[in-house]
Amino acid sequence: MNKVTTKVAAVATLLSANLSLLANNAFAANSENPAAAGAEAARANGMPSVLVGVNGAFTRITNTILYAVGLIAVFMLVFGGLKYILSGGDSKKVDAAKNTILYAIIGLIIAVFAYAIVNFVIGAIGTVSE
Repeated sequence: MNKVTTKVAAVATLLSANLSLLANNAFAANSENPAAAGAEAARANGMPSVLVGVNGAFTRITNTILYAVGLIAVFMLVFGGLKYILSGGDSKKVDAAKNTILYAIIGLIIAVFAYAIVNFVIGAIGTVSE
């Protein structure tokens, strides 16, 4: 009985897959570019239509992430400064505060360079593809 159920399920799956492919081909015959029409229908208002470019989705996502990293680095810089001020002369606390400030500055520099590199590459790719 188990083998019969498995075979019936396999045949039903095969038939439904073939019917969906036939329906897709019928819809494709009626439209010029069904993939583009489907992607355009799924795109919300204000959503970029290109992936890479000055206003592309990839550019927006990377700029947002780099902006967040920059904000975190500035926050850590302020936090390290407060730790340094409140260390009270304890050498271990002073070293920890100096390391926090140093790593925050390094993170801020990396974020600025990453922003510049990403925007340069996106600009180069955008001009080549257009």
